[in-house]
Amino acid sequence: MDNGTEKKEISFEQAMGRLEQIVRLLEKGDAPLEDALELFEEGTALAKRCGAFLDNAEKKIVRLVKGEDGAPVEIDFDVEE
Repeated sequence: MDNGTEKKEISFEQAMGRLEQIVRLLEKGDAPLEDALELFEEGTALAKRCGAFLDNAEKKIVRLVKGEDGAPVEIDFDVEE
């Protein structure tokens, strides 16, 4: 049931779409055990990939704040603020 998601670069949106499709298929509960295991493995890999996408995006985010002179200043995004 390999649809090639691990062999080529896919976008975050494509990965999420496929992950949602896998969840729906597994929730139906009618896939043979071997197919269900393959879907689960693919889904786990996609979830990890989506997490990496989000981690990278978070690193790129900057927040603009006012500096001492009132001009915008870029600072790193801080999740804990």
